[in-house]
Amino acid sequence: MAFEINSHFLNDFKELIDANNSKEVKKLLNELHYADIADIVDELDFNRALFILNLLDSETTADILTELDDDTRERVLKSLSSKEIAQNIEELETDDAADIIGELSDRKKQEVIDHIEDVDHAKDIVDLLRYEEDTAGGLMAKEFVEVNENWTNLRCVKEMRKQAQELEKVHIIYVVDDNQKLIGILPLKSLLTTSAKTPVKEIYEDKAVAVKVNDKGEDVAQIMQKYDLVVLPVVDDLGVLVGQITIDDVVDFITEEAEKDYQMAAGISEDVDSDDSVLKLTRARLPWLLIGMVSGTFAASMITDFQTVMKTAPALVMFIPLINSSAGNVGVQSSAIVVQSIANKSFKGKLLTHIAKQLLVGLLNGAVLATIVFGLSQFFFHIDINISITIAIALTTVIINAAVIGTIVPIILNKLKIDPAVATGPFVTTSNDIFGILIYFMVAKLMLGF
Repeated sequence: MAFEINSHFLNDFKELIDANNSKEVKKLLNELHYADIADIVDELDFNRALFILNLLDSETTADILTELDDDTRERVLKSLSSKEIAQNIEELETDDAADIIGELSDRKKQEVIDHIEDVDHAKDIVDLLRYEEDTAGGLMAKEFVEVNENWTNLRCVKEMRKQAQELEKVHIIYVVDDNQKLIGILPLKSLLTTSAKTPVKEIYEDKAVAVKVNDKGEDVAQIMQKYDLVVLPVVDDLGVLVGQITIDDVVDFITEEAEKDYQMAAGISEDVDSDDSVLKLTRARLPWLLIGMVSGTFAASMITDFQTVMKTAPALVMFIPLINSSAGNVGVQSSAIVVQSIANKSFKGKLLTHIAKQLLVGLLNGAVLATIVFGLSQFFFHIDINISITIAIALTTVIINAAVIGTIVPIILNKLKIDPAVATGPFVTTSNDIFGILIYFMVAKLMLGF
């Protein structure tokens, strides 16, 4: 059963810390997984958090650092000397160590690397720091088990024992040639069921799915999902095996990307959490709010251009909120479908085909909503029938337009190499607010002869 922090447990824990009862605190910590300890640390004030970390060995502390919230980890790292950080991350696999070092300033980053006693470990970390964090190179670890195609089974076992000492888990055995190029994988069953003198080249499987170091993280995730992999080898441009990516790192990457996309869709321009400072939260939200304010002002100015229409048919004003909300909802729905298709690499066919489909969907949805609105305007609001027909036609037109905008915008952004997730939020909603009002009153003007 997963451990859950409740207020009663947290209060008791704080009391033990405040009483400086190291023995009882350590006893409780020894019963918990490091990820659960990280959750506790995130809930405590900084001084209490340091009290806990100081009780733990460097291996456990290192694991906890990988699980902490970004802000908490930043404060903890600032409180530690370069030598202390180096002692902790020496216990981590290279990918996790590189992630932590990558958050430090350039000066402290170099100091930490200089304090790492294992030279080979330090070299691997430096190598990983060269890659962007959202690429295969940025996600991979340098620890893996490889065997040469010319080795016998007996030598494989001996060499694997040496290599496995650096690994927490052995997921797969890679086969390379004399130039260190990946040529396949060695199933454990084949290793165990054949003669000790059998060469690897006779029993390995030559079909190994791999990615290159500069491939995007999204592509890595899709490949692992497509082939149901828990680990994926990484090669350089020459096909040399340089690392492997495990499923836990891909899950973390997908989670972070989903959070970024959700925040971007909501009009938040940087990664924030609810417990961030007021200034940071304001800075993250303000840009899109300003854009929304400008577009709203523009929409308001357009309404003033149709004052004659509103004076002659004031009932039209009642349905402005309906027009805006319908346009916004339809636009976000359409763009969300397109963005999801682009992300899953399932977006196929010609642009005109997709637009035609959205036109039809918009027409059907618009017709249903327009019929309902017409009935309400007639039997509930008792509006003139000509105005009711005008509202129904305008609503249908606005919905069709919103569906098309919601389809086109993410496609254009994707073509321009801009993350199409930005289209699912304020951009589409803002566009539809402006065009919705314009279309609404233009249709009214034409239909009612103003």
